[in-house]
Amino acid sequence: MTDTAILTSSEIGMLRIYMAPRDTAEPRKAWKLWSARPLYRELVLQAKFAGLMNAVAHHTHYGFSNHGPVLDQGAETSNPYLTMCVELIGHRADLEFFCQRHAVLLEAKVVIYKHLERWSFVAPARPQ
Repeated sequence: MTDTAILTSSEIGMLRIYMAPRDTAEPRKAWKLWSARPLYRELVLQAKFAGLMNAVAHHTHYGFSNHGPVLDQGAETSNPYLTMCVELIGHRADLEFFCQRHAVLLEAKVVIYKHLERWSFVAPARPQ
């Protein structure tokens, strides 16, 4: 007879923020074209600072966002206009606060919230 693990669940949420890889965290100025921080990197760093559970950036190969044109990845170079996504996971209140705090950066972006359930497992004790 095998013992089964104990499953517990908790309510969390996921934000997906869609943008172009060329979007920056600061206004584009002529003297900062090569040194401006990419927005997706800034959002991941800010999510870490805010104590969110997960933050990852997903690059895409083909698609569109916000009613824009369908774009694809170039054969030899990356397309700086092709949609990418930053995914943040945490409690809903923390995600809402994150968006409110960074509203200036997120103003023209497509931001999607999805309710999730986090599962945790406790394995049964093994006999000695």
